[in-house]
Amino acid sequence: MTLLLTSLLKFLIFLPLAGFVVSLLIPGKMENAISRVAIFTVGSHLVISLVFLVFWFFNSYPTFETRELILYDTERYKFFISFYLDKITAVYLIVGSFLTFLVTIYCSYYMHRESGYKRFFNTVLFFYVGYNIVIFSGNFETLFIGWEILGITSFLLIGFYRDRFLPVKNALKVFTVFRVADMALILAIWMSHHLWHENITFSKLGDSRAVIEHLQDYPVLGILISLMIVTAAAAKSAQLPFSSWMPRAMEGPTPSSAIFYGSLSVHLGVFLLLRTFPFWEHQTLIVILVFLIGLSTSIIATAISRVQSSVKAQIAYSSVAQIGIIFIEVALGFYDLALIHFAGNAFLRTYQLLVSPSIVSYLIREQFYNFVPRRYIERHATLKKIEYSIYLLSLKEFHLDSCIYVFLWNPIKWFGRKLNFLSGKVGFIFIIVTFFIGVILLYNKQSIPQGIREYLPTIFAFIGLVMVIKSFTERKDIKLSWLLVIMYHIWIASAVSFYENVTMLEIIIYLSGVLVSGIVGYVCLHKLRILEHTIDWNDFQGHVYEHPKLAFVFLLSCLGTMAFPITPSFLGVDLMFTHIETNQVGFALILALSFIVVGLSVVRMYSRVFLGPHIKTYHDIPGRNS
Repeated sequence: MTLLLTSLLKFLIFLPLAGFVVSLLIPGKMENAISRVAIFTVGSHLVISLVFLVFWFFNSYPTFETRELILYDTERYKFFISFYLDKITAVYLIVGSFLTFLVTIYCSYYMHRESGYKRFFNTVLFFYVGYNIVIFSGNFETLFIGWEILGITSFLLIGFYRDRFLPVKNALKVFTVFRVADMALILAIWMSHHLWHENITFSKLGDSRAVIEHLQDYPVLGILISLMIVTAAAAKSAQLPFSSWMPRAMEGPTPSSAIFYGSLSVHLGVFLLLRTFPFWEHQTLIVILVFLIGLSTSIIATAISRVQSSVKAQIAYSSVAQIGIIFIEVALGFYDLALIHFAGNAFLRTYQLLVSPSIVSYLIREQFYNFVPRRYIERHATLKKIEYSIYLLSLKEFHLDSCIYVFLWNPIKWFGRKLNFLSGKVGFIFIIVTFFIGVILLYNKQSIPQGIREYLPTIFAFIGLVMVIKSFTERKDIKLSWLLVIMYHIWIASAVSFYENVTMLEIIIYLSGVLVSGIVGYVCLHKLRILEHTIDWNDFQGHVYEHPKLAFVFLLSCLGTMAFPITPSFLGVDLMFTHIETNQVGFALILALSFIVVGLSVVRMYSRVFLGPHIKTYHDIPGRNS
């Protein structure tokens, strides 16, 4: 019976991937074929999920895991794909499969005659691949693969109306917050390797005795890992201080808003907390932190939702408030109640978002025919002043968006503006000179004194960070910006090469996908410059309309350079982090920060060059607030 359950488990994971691949092969004009493939895929997944859960339930709902694929194996490190099933997975599976099936049927009619019909269904199926990888993941590495897929599909669906300014702009904003969650999860994985001295699985993480023993030996490391987990969960579930991305995500089509930010994707922060609960439940400080995050978010998000003029924004903030309450339930140990609450909130928000267009039409009619003016209210009473202050703060969304900019992005942009002297020929000279200096130091590393050599990895990583920040803030030469991203990866590989236990194979694994993607991306930019004569990327160019194939290839190149799990570089990033010791916090933070910025830089390049209103005036140009 266990063998049957394992076989069904594998089928559940790979069925959405098969449907995604088939949908890619269907011509875009064949709407019926595209929708039928999507409906058949998610419908079959729902039926098999029900059969699987019935078998699982009548076999006393055992918790079991399977180790499917070992990608890299050495004496000191093993990278493998692992899948895991327990009660948490079962709830997320049945809710996810039912709602995805429901929304897919809805989309087949709702998206009829949309120019991006195929693109929409491809992205939804790819999202479902990532969702299943996350909920069935048996270790952090497997979870991170699905986590990355969800991030990029969120960007693509929010920016689905790619001829408009606001959807593309807001897609970039949401992606920036998701990169913070990615960074936090990477740091948690890195520290977990040093805490457990192995690739820890979630089944071992549930062993309370082993967890307590390790936390007694490394209490500070345990707190830091938990803080990174909470940060990743808060960013993914739009909890404070990251709540402002949620209404921006509603720029996409209503069905994608329902499946992503009403029901499934936004609850994966809760999933991460539930999955890692045995690890941080013994840390009182973390429990209090999760409780306070949930409490403050539920209060503030409720206040904001009451003053929103957009029905989708109202639903978004209402959902955020409920997720805050779920955070409280998890912190108090009521994980069964949290799972029930998740299911109820997911179904409710999906329903509300799907019927929201009809509700708007009804309310507009009510405003015209049943408007009742408000009575005069004394405005000078103390309670009224407090009420109006809260009202104004809620209208401003408590300045949450500004806080993210002030404390995170503005310092990076400020530092990037200080590097403006590296533009043009000076920038290319800087790349060449620093490259040769780095090669000389690396070649003669054995002759460098030990006291100096131990600081060189951090110095090299900082030079890489400087390059990628310059790439992020570059406004004139897109080829220079692209080359700076490639050079960043070379500097990181060189920095790690100073460690004696690093092998040439690990460097090749890391650089192979990056260099290939970098060359392909550079060729795409060069070809686009030949076709269009110039690439002015101070604003969105919209070249995807006339060069869709070139845009698709460049998007794949961007994913490769940011170490997305389509190239060996995804494994290489994990390998690079394993060589950083716990006393090299500066090196780890620089590497994690640069990992955020490199993703933002390449996605920004893609958005500016290929998305947005077309630069040529003979194409339709929608207004910036359309």
